[in-house]
Amino acid sequence: METLSSKIIEKKTRPVKIIQFGEGNFLRAFIDWFIQTINDETDFNGDVAVIQPLPSGRVKELEKQDGLYTLLLEGIENGEVKSMHQVIDVLDQFINPYDEYDRYLDLARNPEIKLVISNTTEAGIAYDPNDLDFDKCPNSFPGKLLSLLKTRYDHFNGSKDAGLYILACELIDYNGSKLKEVMLKLADDKKYDEAFKDWLANANKYYNTLVDRIVPGYPKEQINELTEKFGYIDNNIVKGELFHLWVIEGDPCLKEVFPVDKTKLNIIITDNVRPYKERKVKILNGAHTTMVPIAYQMGKRLVSEMMKDETCNKFLNDFMHDEVWPTIDLSKEECESFTNSVFDRFLNPTIRHELLTISLNSMTKYKTRVLPSATAIYEKTKVLPKHALFSLACLFNMYSLKNEDGSSLVKDDPEFLDMWKELYDGKHTDDEIIDYVMGLKHWEYDFNQMDGAKDFVKSCFRSIREKGVAETLKEVF
Repeated sequence: METLSSKIIEKKTRPVKIIQFGEGNFLRAFIDWFIQTINDETDFNGDVAVIQPLPSGRVKELEKQDGLYTLLLEGIENGEVKSMHQVIDVLDQFINPYDEYDRYLDLARNPEIKLVISNTTEAGIAYDPNDLDFDKCPNSFPGKLLSLLKTRYDHFNGSKDAGLYILACELIDYNGSKLKEVMLKLADDKKYDEAFKDWLANANKYYNTLVDRIVPGYPKEQINELTEKFGYIDNNIVKGELFHLWVIEGDPCLKEVFPVDKTKLNIIITDNVRPYKERKVKILNGAHTTMVPIAYQMGKRLVSEMMKDETCNKFLNDFMHDEVWPTIDLSKEECESFTNSVFDRFLNPTIRHELLTISLNSMTKYKTRVLPSATAIYEKTKVLPKHALFSLACLFNMYSLKNEDGSSLVKDDPEFLDMWKELYDGKHTDDEIIDYVMGLKHWEYDFNQMDGAKDFVKSCFRSIREKGVAETLKEVF
C-alpha cells in the first residue's frame, strides 16, 4: 500500500499567504483545518509555509507526503455520534530554519504573505536577552519572528503596507500582546533604530486569541482499520473532536485579508477575549492539567477512563465548584453549564485522549492553567486550595516516573527535565525537593504568601511517595 502523497490525491496549487510557526497535532487539526475550510468556501486561495520552531520536528515527514494528511473528526452532535474525515492540502512549504535559514528569510520578501500564525506551546513566547545573533537562526520563537520582520522591513523599505497580521495561538494570557512586547524588547537589545521599532509596533497587527478543540493526535488504536478504509498509509494523520472555537481579539480589518466571517466556522472576532479565555483555560484546560498526574498515578490512561472513575470524578467536580468557579467573572449557572458541556466532551466515546499527551510541558501548564485559580481563591477566601495543591504534589511525583529506557515519562523543556533528574538522584529529602521546586521563579508567585501551602504539599508528597496517590487521596479528602 502506498503512502499518501500527491500521486494518490491531487494537491491544489495556491500561493503561499500564511507563515505558520509549528507543525504539531493541534495546528494541523485546528488552524490548518480552518484554512482549508476558508479556502474551500471563500476566494481566499492561500497556502501555508510551515516553520519548524525547534531543531527537531516533523517538517520532513510532512514534506514526504507533499503536505497532505488526513484529519479525522469525531464527536457527539445533536445527541448522535458522528465521524468525518478529509485530506487537508493547504501545507505547501516545509522549512527547518536551523538548516535552511536563508530560505526561511526569503519568505519575508514574498509580497503575497499577509499572515503569521503560531502555536509554539505555552513556553514558546519567552524573552531571551541572549538571543541576538541573527546571522544564524535565533533560538527563540520571538527571535525568529523578529529576524523575519526585520528582513521584510528592509526589503520593502519600511512600507507600512508590508506589515503582517500576527495571530498567536499559544495558551497564555494576551498571547499576541506578549509576543509584541517580547519582540520590542529584543529590538531594543539589538539597538534597532526608532523607525523600525515604530514599524514593528504599528505596521504589524498583533491579535490575542483563544483556541478550543480537543486533539488526541495520532489515532494509533484505529490506524490499521483507518489505513484499510482509506486505502493509503498516512504517517501524519491526526484526530480531533468535532467541537471547535476560535476567538480572535483585535482589529476587525483582519477580515479583509482573511475572510473568516464568510464561513460557518465558529470564529468570533471581538474586542475582549478575556471572558472566553478565562472560562476555557480555567475549566477545560485546568481540569485536564489538574487531573492528569492524579488519574495517571491511579492507573488511568485515558481522559474518558478518568471521568468514569467515581473518585476522580468527585475530585474534579469538587475542584471546579470550590476552587475554580468562584474565581471566574461569570455567574455560577454559566460556569456550571460550561463545565457540564466540557465533561460531556471528556466522555466523548470516539475520542481516545491519552493522559500522557496532556502531560507535555506540565510545569508551564500548571502555572498558566491551574495556579491562577489557586491564588485567586486563596486571596478571596484565605482557605487553602487543597485540590489544586494536591494535584501539584502529584505532579512533582510524576516527574520521578521513568520509561523503560530510563528517560522521563513526562516530556518537558530540557531545563526542567535536567532539574528533576538531579532532584531525584537520591541525595535530596522529600522536603528539600518541595522547598526547591516551590521556590522556583518559574511560578511567578511566592508560595510563602499562601499560609500552609508548602507544608500541605510536603505532607501530600511524602504520603504519595510512601503509599501512592489513591491511598493519599482517600486520607486527604
